[in-house]
Amino acid sequence: MSDAMSGAADATAAEGRGPEPLGVERTPTGDPDVDARLVRLADADHLAASGHLEVYEDVHRGLRDALTALDRSPGPSGAPAPSGSPASYDNRS
Repeated sequence: MSDAMSGAADATAAEGRGPEPLGVERTPTGDPDVDARLVRLADADHLAASGHLEVYEDVHRGLRDALTALDRSPGPSGAPAPSGSPASYDNRS
């Protein structure tokens, strides 16, 4: 069999197997919202390339929402005052 023919046979065999996982390791972050999005990324492993965009957009939207929620949450107590705000000890008369 020539190289061109064996290459074509390999391509045909690969097409018959379907999508294969990339094997990217996902390390949990400890944030349930972010971890759920990382799990959602695994869905792309079982889809043809044409289905990846929907998964990536969904994950991006979820991560953006998680970051936005952090901006809305009050900071931990004892956090430094935002710049421009007087510190509690700065009570000059």
